[in-house]
Amino acid sequence: MSYLNLGIVAHVDAGKTSLTERLLHHAGVIDRPGSVDRGDTTTDTLALERERGITIRASVASFPAGDVTVNVLDTPGHPDFIAEVDRSLAVLDGAVLVLSAVEGVQAQTLVLMRALQRLRLPVIVFVNKIDRRGARPEAVADAVARRLSPDVLPVQRVVAAGTPSARVEPLPDDGLRAWLAGESRRGSAHPVLFGSAVTGAGVPELTAALGSYLPAVDADVDADARSGVVFAIDREGGRKRAFVRMRSGVLRVRDKIDLGHGRAERVTGLSVAHHGSLEPRGTAAAGQIAVVHGLSTARVGDVVGHALPGDERASQFPPPSYETVVGVAPGDRGRLYAALTELAEQDPLIRVRRRGEEITVSLYGEVQREVLAAVLQREYAVDARFGEVRTARQERMVGTGHALEVKKQDGNEFLATIGLRVEPVPPGSGVTFELECERGSMPPAFFDAVEDTVRRELARGSLRWPVPDARVVMTHSGYAPRQSHMHQKFNKAMSSTGADFRGLTPRVLVAAIRRAGTVVCEPVHRFVIELPDDVVGSVTSLVGRLGGVPMESGTAGAGIAEVRGEIPAGSVAALQRDLPGLTHGEGVCQTVHDRFEPVVDRG
Repeated sequence: MSYLNLGIVAHVDAGKTSLTERLLHHAGVIDRPGSVDRGDTTTDTLALERERGITIRASVASFPAGDVTVNVLDTPGHPDFIAEVDRSLAVLDGAVLVLSAVEGVQAQTLVLMRALQRLRLPVIVFVNKIDRRGARPEAVADAVARRLSPDVLPVQRVVAAGTPSARVEPLPDDGLRAWLAGESRRGSAHPVLFGSAVTGAGVPELTAALGSYLPAVDADVDADARSGVVFAIDREGGRKRAFVRMRSGVLRVRDKIDLGHGRAERVTGLSVAHHGSLEPRGTAAAGQIAVVHGLSTARVGDVVGHALPGDERASQFPPPSYETVVGVAPGDRGRLYAALTELAEQDPLIRVRRRGEEITVSLYGEVQREVLAAVLQREYAVDARFGEVRTARQERMVGTGHALEVKKQDGNEFLATIGLRVEPVPPGSGVTFELECERGSMPPAFFDAVEDTVRRELARGSLRWPVPDARVVMTHSGYAPRQSHMHQKFNKAMSSTGADFRGLTPRVLVAAIRRAGTVVCEPVHRFVIELPDDVVGSVTSLVGRLGGVPMESGTAGAGIAEVRGEIPAGSVAALQRDLPGLTHGEGVCQTVHDRFEPVVDRG
């Protein structure tokens, strides 16, 4: 059995969910194509997705295409959910990039194509909506070659474009078809096909093209080493589900697997995508996408079994650059935090911080904020109030600091002695915790309490913002052994507990960080702007006024220039707002998180 794990990606409203429905219908998996407007699509299963008419979470369905079983992932198209797209791309064998024959290449189309090219995924370009009034398939194909990749080749032509009777015809095979098939499977060239998800025109040809231009994977059921990667997590009926792309070997119900870091779990249930739905199975083999129950500690990016080259792609995502404060009625604050923590488990790029009474969550943008509020209300009955979206900042230490508190001295009310030294490390190094005191000087649980509290406090922002990179060294330790008054039971007032160390650690850590000194940093994005070449000067001036730095420019095609540079994340919204007016509506800007840099006062 051969499998093709296929992603369908597109900008908003290009018709990718409708195309998925049409593919499933053509394969005989469903009786009729679902409609986004009717809210009865196979892949948009969330009530919120059906209500808003957008895809929020990646979902999977399956259909046969000749002798290949295609597992198709319908991925979100809105930029706020690019993390879902990235997670899905990491486990694909190939992709169909959908464009509208009316709107053509959009900003998100560029973002998606660059992501596909970065991963060297084979791509078929499908120009949809050839039946719509105003459809211009040939012009869109030219724009694809000019703006997405010069290595594209149309294999069809459109007859009666812009009418309900629009159809496709194959172009004569001039000897390039076999070459294109080989290059496409390697991700070096991309065929361009046309059609309509509404009328079904071109869909049979697209189905046939999947096997010709994209690489299927043979199920390696005899491999000794089981390997898979978790690319998504959700909950259904209160039960946690892990979506796993099997890379080799076989996963069975009741198998005990090692997820790393001492997390051993037993598989209690399996389902695999089959003919448009998830079917319970006893096994999942290489090439299949399995929904696994029982992995209570699983996280996105975890490897199930042995790691293989490419598994690390599933955990490499750009961090969110924005955040917002979430408010709720005082009595619901605990439920809000618990709900956000559970949602963050499903999406590792939702980062929740709690500092005193303030709860903050990281985001990619305004739409994600609206969706998160609706999910909290629908699924958790929490009526949350979200503040304005602001730039997510962090603190970076600039020196070394040390602090020490000794039990029963200088107002230390905790039965604990803790000394901590904090040191700066290069960005991206993460937090390390080390001991200079003897590990046997007190019970291991007390050291664990200090380390866990250090990591939690740095993540939540001991001063104001999170400190993601630091070396923390415990230099001193001390505790009061278990004791009591004569002939009485254990007395917590005379003996140290974990609560003493968890209570004292934040105070010592903050004092050490203050002595080390910190600088507040903001996210910086790389940008690429494609625009008419006669307005380059106006746009580079705008970038400069917003605190950005244009770094290079060149030609992207006839009359089209490309400007690259970097800009503070807090200025991205203003750049995207003002760009259309300066470029007659033709400018397209894509940005991606690059790094954090010290905040600059721009007056």
